[in-house]
Amino acid sequence: MKFEGLEPQVVWHYFEEITQVPRPSKKEGKIRAYLLDFAQKQGLTARTDATGNVLIVKPATPGCEGKPGVVLQAHMDMVCEKNSGVTHDFERDPIDAYVDGEWVKARGTTLGADNGIGMATALAVLASDNLVHPALEALFTVDEETGLTGAFGLEEGFLSGEYLLNLDSENEAELFIGCAGGCDTVATFTYTPQPLPAGSMALRVGVSKLLGGHSGSDIHEGRGNANKILARFLCQCMEKYPVSLCAMDGGNLRNAIPREACAVIAVPTGCQEGVRVDLNLYQSVVEQELAATDGAVELSLSSCDMPAQCIDSTTAAALLRALYACPHGVIGMSRDIPGLVETSTNLASVKMGEGNTIVVATSQRSSVESLKNDTAAQVKALFTLAGAQVDRSDGYPGWKPNLKSHLLDVAVKAYEELYGVTPAVKAIHAGLECGLFLEKNPNLCMISFGPTLLGVHSPDERMHIPAVEKFWNHLTLILRKLGEC
Repeated sequence: MKFEGLEPQVVWHYFEEITQVPRPSKKEGKIRAYLLDFAQKQGLTARTDATGNVLIVKPATPGCEGKPGVVLQAHMDMVCEKNSGVTHDFERDPIDAYVDGEWVKARGTTLGADNGIGMATALAVLASDNLVHPALEALFTVDEETGLTGAFGLEEGFLSGEYLLNLDSENEAELFIGCAGGCDTVATFTYTPQPLPAGSMALRVGVSKLLGGHSGSDIHEGRGNANKILARFLCQCMEKYPVSLCAMDGGNLRNAIPREACAVIAVPTGCQEGVRVDLNLYQSVVEQELAATDGAVELSLSSCDMPAQCIDSTTAAALLRALYACPHGVIGMSRDIPGLVETSTNLASVKMGEGNTIVVATSQRSSVESLKNDTAAQVKALFTLAGAQVDRSDGYPGWKPNLKSHLLDVAVKAYEELYGVTPAVKAIHAGLECGLFLEKNPNLCMISFGPTLLGVHSPDERMHIPAVEKFWNHLTLILRKLGEC
């Protein structure tokens, strides 16, 4: 076992098993089969709904039968990010996790502790025979990371519990009771392929080694956005040289701050040294700007094979200027909850699409619905002015905090009893499925909590080992108190 000797062993046992099961978003078939097999081996009732969510039911322990039921909730899918140069097939290969001091990490890829540790902990509760708890339902949802599809599609009446413990937060000693709502705004540019000017040479410009991270929980850190950094440089180049844009690729997921981006451009032979000097100067500027948050940023320039064609100059200029002008980062802070990001937007990805298109994906978040809509409308207006076709998703609702819930009171007192300190009670800027659960069942009482995770949605993802044991102790004491009170 990779995690032999770590406590609680039952949790680490299931987490290790989960790391061996591929589970990209929208391709959760293998992890679903694993969960159903687990239920069968444990003699527990399990069922799936039409969306693919899995529910495993465990009866209350003796004496707790009349207490309100509890739902343990986690999502099956994981963000699939890897460093450039790393060979890994997320649909087939297991995660290569390892212990590094007090942390568990993965070699070259995301770890999948978001939300593998939530699943593992729920399975550990279901498998344990020495815990006191009310009737339990463990809900495992699909496609949380790329659309909240499982929460959106959850069947009416699928759940019967009155309390829901969302096991998908990333800061030990913190209890979350609210989250932002979000939506996606996608711009599609259509270009006309053009022959490259005679006497041109091709160059590949790259941005790499940024931290990236979660576009909700990390957006306030001021980390670099590879798409923004690259577009800024290319716009500067357009002002000095006859640049032909041939291709651009940056970022991947709508909820990840892009760590890497690259573009292929063509310039007249003889201009390449000027571009190189400009890039070196720009590297110094970016390093200074990001010194406190993302100082390892690396810009590169290399010759490459000449493409067969380029993007027409009108569309290329409109694309690059729109990317340069597109807002990214924190738009506003909450006036009600100190330190909480209220509204933000993420310039997530730029991809060459089918049929001579370039697709730009952005996402907006806010705990105020009108501000979420306003920010999305501003992004749409910008790309519409640039000549793109812009589409916006319906998005998902936020979760309004309830500071007077019985569940919150139990959770706070349980943590105080265990560790002698009061946990912080917060709302989170990242999106959680809780808003959708509440939309389907307005009387549901919820909290979200979990162990400490850092670098989520990036290959730097890591999980703090001591926090896992504290999370387990807290969860099991909450269940015992809910069964007794």
